[in-house]
Amino acid sequence: MIHYHAETFTPAEQDVLRRYVTNLREPVFALVNLPEVVKGALFARYSRTHKSLRRLLLDEFVDDLDISGDETIDATVGVARAEQLYQRVFVEYGDDSVAQLGAVHLACEQASNLLTKVLERGRLMSYLEQSTRYLAYDERFGGRYRYYRPPSVMSSRAGTRFVGDVDRMFDAYGDMVRRMTEWLTEHPDATPGTSDLARRRAIRAQAFDSARGLLPAASLSNVGIFGTGQAYEALLLRMRAHPLPEARSYAQMMLTELRKVIPSFLRRVDQPDRGVVWSDYLEANRNSMSEFAADLFADEVAEPVAEVVLTDWDPDGETKMLAAMLYPYTSLPESQIAARVADMTEAQRMELVQRYCGERTNRRHRPGRGLERLDYRFDVLGDYGSFRDLQRHRLLTIEWQPLGPQHGYAVPALVDAAGGGEAYDDVIELSAELYDTVAETVGALEASYAVAMAYRVRYSMQFNAREAMHMIELRSQPQGHTDYRRIVIEMYRQISEVAGHHAVAAMLSHVDVSEGILGRLGAEEATARRRSAEPA
Repeated sequence: MIHYHAETFTPAEQDVLRRYVTNLREPVFALVNLPEVVKGALFARYSRTHKSLRRLLLDEFVDDLDISGDETIDATVGVARAEQLYQRVFVEYGDDSVAQLGAVHLACEQASNLLTKVLERGRLMSYLEQSTRYLAYDERFGGRYRYYRPPSVMSSRAGTRFVGDVDRMFDAYGDMVRRMTEWLTEHPDATPGTSDLARRRAIRAQAFDSARGLLPAASLSNVGIFGTGQAYEALLLRMRAHPLPEARSYAQMMLTELRKVIPSFLRRVDQPDRGVVWSDYLEANRNSMSEFAADLFADEVAEPVAEVVLTDWDPDGETKMLAAMLYPYTSLPESQIAARVADMTEAQRMELVQRYCGERTNRRHRPGRGLERLDYRFDVLGDYGSFRDLQRHRLLTIEWQPLGPQHGYAVPALVDAAGGGEAYDDVIELSAELYDTVAETVGALEASYAVAMAYRVRYSMQFNAREAMHMIELRSQPQGHTDYRRIVIEMYRQISEVAGHHAVAAMLSHVDVSEGILGRLGAEEATARRRSAEPA
């Protein structure tokens, strides 16, 4: 039996909520009968609040809605009528693409950090996840820390230890946040700033960043998803075939709620001859590959490698990119354009790149699709916390290996500087010991819940130069987490020095390699200035 914390609402609050959410108790529910801008704003608040979406709607949005004309609306009824309507449209057009025309805002709450990576895998969906940077994760709900308790673990002889040890990890996280807050407050390099509020916010964010590696992968998060019926169908088919029991049970809750809004678009998911066969196919392939790989590498031991390795690129990629830049501006065949580019001088090539990029006054100004002509593939061995952030980039191919303690971890430099290294090590060792106990008792998959986010996970990322521009420039900004900043800055260096793609590196003109003890201070000061300029 999976335990999810259920909020309580007054009768008056229930009357309001029934108009806008598809249920009042389950952790998964859809938003209905709301303006699109309100749905988007609700999800935007997800990353910086402990509140559930229902509570957020009641506390911050209901007063701005005109609810006088919808007293009879009840989002929990009317499924049969909706089914008839969608089925009529679906049958009339008879095309899978029709399922792209119905979209849903779905709240997915109390999901473990293992499950959030499953939820956020699809490319053609939008996600907003609760952040570890802006929220204290040691706050209790219903008297308990917010982490997933796998039924298979809780019913085993390791259950009591799992709860005790994970509680200790959350205790230590809270202690580390307080230690880092005090140390940063007194640090001479953390005093500058035009706004005391901005400085306090920056210190708080840095303290959370420094401590987040102590949180286990079982830590719960809220995820807001916006997607079409077709995208949800693909997601549910994958989840129903996933080896993680939490993913499979969560998929059923999602299907129940989605069918209250777009029922016919998801009709095939659990049909034996359609969705069930599809999910069985995915599961059979995964099991077959797991068995083959286990046999093939039975005697292999991982060789030591750098944190970031550029494993594949096209030596002629820049030349091909230049031809692609010119292609839409001529009436010539590509082969003829490529031949002309091959004869260009270095000065001409750089002028072409400069003209194509133009004056990029900020990182949001990105040139066209000519940069999509060449790809880079990286093998990364980085901490799980950073992987969580980088995995959310969707215009790339990312694959990751199982999470465990076998690849080691690193203590953040600021934690060591603040004298917290030994306490950090103690928690990490506790996590590894708990992993071993659960793995021996239940299995390695469920043991992953016990793994602290400071532990490294191996993953590959493949993306084109245009996505490199977006991801590396965004994630290298000073307000970013130190660990993923280090990873993307190394990617930038290897694109230039290993691949030798100097023109591509030159186009990434908003990469920021600066250092500072309070990386978010500049961003918080800018926010404070904007707020002070707003009319009262």
